[in-house]
Amino acid sequence: MIRDGQSIISILRDKIISGEFSAGERLAEIPTAERLGISRTPIRIAFRALVQEGLLEKLPRRGYQVRNVSSAQICDSVEVRGVLEGLAARQVAEAGLNQTTQDELLACLAAGDALFEDGKLVEEDIRHYQNMNMRFHDLIITASGNTAIKSALALNEHMPFASVNALAFNPQELTREYRRLHYAHMQHHAVYHALVNGQSARAEALMKEHAHATLAYSDLFDKKSAKTVSKKS
Repeated sequence: MIRDGQSIISILRDKIISGEFSAGERLAEIPTAERLGISRTPIRIAFRALVQEGLLEKLPRRGYQVRNVSSAQICDSVEVRGVLEGLAARQVAEAGLNQTTQDELLACLAAGDALFEDGKLVEEDIRHYQNMNMRFHDLIITASGNTAIKSALALNEHMPFASVNALAFNPQELTREYRRLHYAHMQHHAVYHALVNGQSARAEALMKEHAHATLAYSDLFDKKSAKTVSKKS
């Protein structure tokens, strides 16, 4: 059952990544809503969110279109995000964390730890992880006090997975996703310790590496494009 707006976004995102919605395919609110058995309003909201993530583009008149994006373009954008977030982490480590931000980062770590306690994930856990992950990253960007970094990240988010809130996962392989996300969360812990200990170079390097966890899905876009060409030939 589709429970909330975030679930709808995840479902549509997965259909795009898998190629069920192929590159260049036009999508409209009503047919998509009927296909998923839900009302039109949450589809409209989800489409807008996926435009922000770079997976869809708004057509001039009505409707949306699945973007045709290569893995190389995604890699470039993720590389940029890693550099920007790494710079933010370095500046935070150099300036020092205030107690409020430190407590909020610890709360994120505790929330993430709780998700992995049982040694497995269910789909609902993914949404909670995503919320925690977004909060963790936002805290570091804000703590840097560097508005240019925030602006540059916003400009970079037009590409799929360049935004930290665009978390892709495969619900058919939750065991594999558990390992992937658990590893990413251990990176959160390492980043936190580098920040509180003033290890600026280490904090920067860890954030760059952390961004690259996204790249596990980048090659799917080349495979999807190949499928699209095959369909048309």
